[in-house]
Amino acid sequence: MTEVSDRCRVFHQLHERGCFIIPNPWDAGSARALASLGFKALATTSAGFAWSMGHADNQVSLDALLAHLRAITLAVDVPVNADFEGGFAIAPEGVAHHVSQATTTGIAGLSIEDSTGDPSEPLFDFALAVERIKAARHAIDDSKSGVLLTARTEGFIAGRPDIGETVRRLTAFAEAGADCLYAPGIKTAADIKAVVAAVAPKPVNVLVSSDFTTLADLAQAGVRRISVGGSLARTAWTGFLEASREIAEHGTFASLSRAVAGVEMNQLFRKP
Repeated sequence: MTEVSDRCRVFHQLHERGCFIIPNPWDAGSARALASLGFKALATTSAGFAWSMGHADNQVSLDALLAHLRAITLAVDVPVNADFEGGFAIAPEGVAHHVSQATTTGIAGLSIEDSTGDPSEPLFDFALAVERIKAARHAIDDSKSGVLLTARTEGFIAGRPDIGETVRRLTAFAEAGADCLYAPGIKTAADIKAVVAAVAPKPVNVLVSSDFTTLADLAQAGVRRISVGGSLARTAWTGFLEASREIAEHGTFASLSRAVAGVEMNQLFRKP
């Protein structure tokens, strides 16, 4: 499966039934490693990519992200969903223009979020947020790419954990043309089921960044897609920082003895 149209078709099919995990690589190597484990699709992480570039989350340029998306999609044969942050614009027409650019990178899906980055007003005005999703929808349709559109509302991770407003926004986003709905930060069974019921039959993505649930539990709740955001990147950074701090602070090297063998890494990435 190499054609972008095939990846888009398969990605849509994955959302039609059951529940699947879409882990989040941060570079070509982590993407290839995850694909080798049998995951049927992958999703980029804005945080993981930013950290790999030496930046904080949401501080990477559009051009850098577009190049990153091309690198990830070239590294694997499975569908890739792009964490496209807020579309790198506020106005709907800007979102549409940038989404059009993203559809040329080989991705099978992308997400647009409604966070502003302003702690005092963390979410875009409701009407503007809806128009931004409509603009992304129109851009994808005009591209005839088949890219799947995920709409995110960020209240639970941006200081506005209001399930009523979350449901209101996701319902409106679904009506505006989003194919998949996503509210990162919801964790309770009641909140998850409320979102699933509100946007049904459209699929819902749930973010799992800690040990609060299982694939079986989320499937039972009606969730179709599970992502892990920057958690795998944070896990990798945890091992790196622990080993580096031991060396810097104690002059010892015990952490290195727990590292995966170089032979195994070379086998993982060796060309057929």
